[in-house]
Amino acid sequence: MPHSSLLVINADGPETRVALVQDGYLGELYIERKRERGIAGNIYKGRVERVLPGMQAAFVNIGLEKSAYLHVSDVRGTPDDLKRLLAGEASRAATDEDEDADDAARAGGGARIEDLLKEGQEVIVQVTKEPISTKGARTTRYISLPGRHLVFMPTVDHIGISRRIASDKERRRLRDIVETMRPAGSGFIVRTVAENVSERELKSDMEFLIKLWNEVVRRAAGGRCPSLIYNDLDLLLRTVRDLFTADVEKLIIDSRSEYDRTKKFIAAFMPDFAGHIELYDGNDPIFDGYGIEIEIDRALERKVWLKSGGYLIVDEMEALTAVDVNTGRFVGKKSLEDTITKTNMEAAQEVAEQLRIRSIGGMIVVDFIDMDRPHNREKVTRAFNEHLRKDRSKAAVTRISELGLIEMTRKRTRESLLHTLTEPCTACEGKGYTKSRRTVTYEILRELRRQGDLVEGDTVMVEVHPDVAQVLQSTDRSFLEEMEKRLQKRIMVKARGSFHVEDFEIRSPNDKTPIEKSEVAAGGRDDKDGPRDGKRRKRRRRHLGPPSEVEAMLAEEEESAVDPEALADSEAEERNGARAAAAEAAAAAEAAEAAERTPPPSNPDNTPAPEGSGGGVPGGSGGTGV
Repeated sequence: MPHSSLLVINADGPETRVALVQDGYLGELYIERKRERGIAGNIYKGRVERVLPGMQAAFVNIGLEKSAYLHVSDVRGTPDDLKRLLAGEASRAATDEDEDADDAARAGGGARIEDLLKEGQEVIVQVTKEPISTKGARTTRYISLPGRHLVFMPTVDHIGISRRIASDKERRRLRDIVETMRPAGSGFIVRTVAENVSERELKSDMEFLIKLWNEVVRRAAGGRCPSLIYNDLDLLLRTVRDLFTADVEKLIIDSRSEYDRTKKFIAAFMPDFAGHIELYDGNDPIFDGYGIEIEIDRALERKVWLKSGGYLIVDEMEALTAVDVNTGRFVGKKSLEDTITKTNMEAAQEVAEQLRIRSIGGMIVVDFIDMDRPHNREKVTRAFNEHLRKDRSKAAVTRISELGLIEMTRKRTRESLLHTLTEPCTACEGKGYTKSRRTVTYEILRELRRQGDLVEGDTVMVEVHPDVAQVLQSTDRSFLEEMEKRLQKRIMVKARGSFHVEDFEIRSPNDKTPIEKSEVAAGGRDDKDGPRDGKRRKRRRRHLGPPSEVEAMLAEEEESAVDPEALADSEAEERNGARAAAAEAAAAAEAAEAAERTPPPSNPDNTPAPEGSGGGVPGGSGGTGV
């Protein structure tokens, strides 16, 4: 970690934000809202609700909205070992040298979930991963209590030393100290900050953690189920405990009350760092003063510009995150291969930083620009892995392929920055796009053709978004006029500013109920002047299976379904009959009117007219009646 690091903490509002600034750049960002405090690290007394042998997992009720997930690899020992632990009968299961035995113990000795847990059983679990999206929290029965220099594992007999402590001599010293002081059957991990720390400080940290665990055991024995029995430190104090190391020059905080609380914590657990904390007294907000606010906004953008003029496109999806690298405005100086390689090298660093800042986890695919030379691809891969070493979250990375793709996974323990700070767009409902005005216009014309005849009266009212109304009344007015001729009705277009661009209503001017109300999905907005039932038309898709199934389904439906062709013929006959009757009535009226104006022909002999001649009677089939 660079030596010019700062911890900048914004804690004067309803949320705490912690930024680790390294060499003038934002390296890590953590956000915790006081009303939405995280639960990772908390210990709960819960009850097993379901045991799923097919998944080799169980779901545990720990008192939250969603049950917690517990995999068989996180189930310690047998169903009765918790009772033995509470009774102080825990025994040694593996030595610190035998890591394979320790792994076997973590996997329950190869036992299956149905042998380790039973429905209704009470268990003590610790949250290892925050609830994310629709998933509940992930938990483990391997409890760990982190301190300043040590991590206490009361249920695992193991000693681990941080890999970042490189000196073999120092690693042996730390292991010997812990081995002589630890309680039988328990385990410890020595953290990086413990390097060159005195035995007295390690002993003090160990005694505090053991005392803390004894309090957890006491509360678990007498507490109700489900219940919270240990609440981990909040973000501020966790930051001081975990990030405030010798590499950090200064911790700067903008809240007087939190500054005092932090000083007390440092005095108790980290007295050597008491002179490295400072109260911010600037006029601007602290994140503005250090340029961090701009970086947060940048981390929410889909496009991230590189110094050279290239850029990244970051798309977070449910299953994976895709990062695309582009040369953008960068044209290079020598050759295309050099230009591409330089862009990819710069992108390798930026991608690693964006993954940390944005807290992106899960499956990640980075699409670097294609490089022809294998040694350039290897060069970019090495650089990317080197930048990922600064990351506190574990990552597994594949080699770059001939297509320029790197596939990787990054451990996800909390929501990404995008999900923490944003919510789905109310305009597009999270899709990232809306239908165009012209698309909605043509949907309305099709809906008028379907339903226009059902509107009572000679006028149809169409209420739409103002932008759609403009299209209907200007560029596409001719289509609306054609629809008026088809329906033989006047179509009125009314703009409604409260409508979404995809919303519309078709009704009679005197009827407030839209005619397509029964055909759209409920759940639209409840605006006072907006559509009451969400007029975005949603159609059901027909299930398609093998041809035989489809034929059988169609045959079954054919008996009860309306025949469109027969219905069309019937409707056509009714329309033609009505038109003929109207034409006949109009002709009769005109003939009657003409007869009144024209005197009857003279017939001095008073002889009857020939049959079929009409005899001058208005409306007759022959003669000169008109």
